[in-house]
Amino acid sequence: MSEDWAAVAKAINERVNELGWRQRELAERSNVSQAIVREIQHHVVERRRSARTLESLSIALGWHPQHLLFLLQGRKPSEADEPISDTADTVWSRLDSLEQRMEEITERLDDLKGDLATVIEHVRKNR
Repeated sequence: MSEDWAAVAKAINERVNELGWRQRELAERSNVSQAIVREIQHHVVERRRSARTLESLSIALGWHPQHLLFLLQGRKPSEADEPISDTADTVWSRLDSLEQRMEEITERLDDLKGDLATVIEHVRKNR
């Protein structure tokens, strides 16, 4: 089954505009990093996202928790009051979310390590 990330991006952008939110507000309300929200909104990086990420965004936007997942899969989104079907094992989706967050943290730490090395080198040269 192909994934329609363009439909997900379009839906999020339309809803954010309806609500008058900025990207940062959606990130804060959904507890999804702003970098991930940006990637999804601008459809710049197609990578596997956890069902939990899409669920968090859906809920923050006032939709059924599986709204964006259904759009991604090319299915008709559920109404907000419809029961949730268990399409993903919640433990695995949470682990995916944690793994993704750890990767982001690791990237940031690597950047900081590089910056720190540059500063140390500069200080040593100026002694």
